[in-house]
Amino acid sequence: MSVPANSPATSFPAATISLPTGPEVLRTYSGALVCLEIVFGGLVWILVASSNVPVPLLQGWVMFVSVTMFTFSTAYLLVFLLGFVDRINTDWNFLDVMFHFTALLFYFGASVLEAAVTAASGATSINSTATSPSTLNCMVLMNNKNIVTFLNPQQYNINIAATVFAFVVTTCYACSMFMGFRRWRM
Repeated sequence: MSVPANSPATSFPAATISLPTGPEVLRTYSGALVCLEIVFGGLVWILVASSNVPVPLLQGWVMFVSVTMFTFSTAYLLVFLLGFVDRINTDWNFLDVMFHFTALLFYFGASVLEAAVTAASGATSINSTATSPSTLNCMVLMNNKNIVTFLNPQQYNINIAATVFAFVVTTCYACSMFMGFRRWRM
C-alpha cells in the first residue's frame, strides 16, 4: 500500500504572509517603518558610540540592542526584498509580531537606560579648579550608591540626541508591532 501524496509527513502548510515581496514591500507602511527602524537605529548606534560610553554597564546594553536590532531589521527587510519569504514556509505574520514585540521590549529598556544616563548628568555642574571643563571628557562618581556622571556639553548633547532617537525607534517598533498584530489577526 502506498502513502497518499497529501499525508502530513510529506506536505507542509503554505506560508502565510500579508505583505508583498520584492521592492513592493517598500511601498507599504510596514516596509517604510522597517526602513525608519534601520535608519534611526543606526543613528542611536552612532550617537552612543560617539559619546565615549561614560557608563559602560548601562550604555553597553544600549549599544548591544542598537547593533543587534539594526542587524536583525536589515536582515528582516532583505528577506522580504529578495523574496525569501516565498521559499520559507512559516507563518510570517506571527513571526513579524514576535520580532517587533521583542525589539520593542529591548529598545524600550535601552531607551530608559539611555535616558537615565543622560538625566544623571543633566542636573550636575562641575566647579573644579584643577581641571577646566573644556578638557574634562567625562567622570562617573558613585555617591551613596547613586551614579552621577559629569559630561562636557558636547557629550551631553550627544546623549540627549541618542535618547530622543532611541525613543523614536521604540515608537517605530511599537507601530510595526501593532500593524503586524492586525495582519496576524485578520
